[in-house]
Amino acid sequence: MKKITILILIFSVFQGIAQKTIQRDPVIEEMVAQISSDSLKAHINKLVTFGTRSTLSTTTDTKKGIGAARNWVLGRFQEFAKNSEGRMTAKIENWMLKPDGKRVDKEQEIGNVMGILKGTDPTDDRIFLVSGHIDSRNSNVMDREKDAPGANDDGSGTAVVIELARIMSKTKFPATVIFLVVSGEEQGLLGADYLSQKAFDEKWNIEAILNNDICGSNNSNETNIIDNTRIRIFSEGLPIYEIEKRASSIRNLGQENDGKARQVARYAKEIGERYVDNLEVVMVYRNDRFLRGGDHTPFVNRGFAAVRITEMNENYEHQHQDVRTEKGIRYGDLAEFMDFEYLRKNTAMNLATLSNLAKAPATPQNVTIDTKNLTNTSTLFWQAPKTGKVKGYYVLVRETYQPFWQKKIFTTKNGIVLPYSKDHYFFAVQAVSEDGNEGLPILPKVGM
Repeated sequence: MKKITILILIFSVFQGIAQKTIQRDPVIEEMVAQISSDSLKAHINKLVTFGTRSTLSTTTDTKKGIGAARNWVLGRFQEFAKNSEGRMTAKIENWMLKPDGKRVDKEQEIGNVMGILKGTDPTDDRIFLVSGHIDSRNSNVMDREKDAPGANDDGSGTAVVIELARIMSKTKFPATVIFLVVSGEEQGLLGADYLSQKAFDEKWNIEAILNNDICGSNNSNETNIIDNTRIRIFSEGLPIYEIEKRASSIRNLGQENDGKARQVARYAKEIGERYVDNLEVVMVYRNDRFLRGGDHTPFVNRGFAAVRITEMNENYEHQHQDVRTEKGIRYGDLAEFMDFEYLRKNTAMNLATLSNLAKAPATPQNVTIDTKNLTNTSTLFWQAPKTGKVKGYYVLVRETYQPFWQKKIFTTKNGIVLPYSKDHYFFAVQAVSEDGNEGLPILPKVGM
């Protein structure tokens, strides 16, 4: 009887160990658990009550139009800031649009709403940014009067940002997180263009931008696919910014698939799938879709690592359409066509990625691979990050034709010799915090 009991105990212990196959930060796991589909639905239902949120609509009415909508988001951010122990501030950054002969027909006030959650480490100047656009549109992009509910495009992205601010504002992060709700997307990415230029001119150290646009519906027209288990993340491979200066090095090293945005996308896939059950993050090797554009692109064009997160199956009957019924088909971007459990999962993926980044150390410095000798091993060495308490480092390994990192090798040292040929593999190094949060990976430079 005693032997049987011991065997059962041993089996139970090993079974318990075997079941814990995913290591999750309990702080992030708790934040993910706080995301509510009901809360997201309430955010979107409120946004719809403003009638139209066209960038060209009224900014003086207290109940209708984009001005009232922006003020409501500002109020939500200010309410969340009360729970941040002074770390979070909120503002609307306004400026005037001039007529452009395209999608702005007269002078118009425009504004971006920003919630800034200041990092707790005064030496850490890194910024991680999550965005959605508040403006909506009808079939006619110049229609500033008729109701344009914009529940999914981009009430969903705006709701993601609001929900993240609600939850993350209560937590301390070494790095700064910006919750951004932009205007002017439908008129030509105007709000994102304004802020990306400002960030470029002022040399903001933005390390990653997660732009959420149309991420709350699970079905497509024409193909009639229904699936709430997959979300797309678009990212560029070759960096458009200063490509002429970097093309030779990229070509020589074969790094066409390793731009900064592509690394952020890989990171979001790994971390998002770690924390969110029944969700696959599908990487798309393009900056964006055909015939469309998103607010990440002005940032990409200025050299920032920005990606677009969007639903897997878009329904064009519910985008850029007047609300109406024709031949039995209901058109219009209405909340009734959304899947709020799907939106919850997509919000959770954003939160896990953003929190893991903001808790992690900065990237290691001077990461180098030794190429001065012909060897069948590969030697990498690096220096500690500028900021962050480091427990160790992961060295990432993948064969040159593989899309994702295949191995993660942990070390507490500042160098490693690997039994993998530098001719056949790509490598990267990421710093790991004391809590186990991995930073963004950085590829080595060639050392002679």
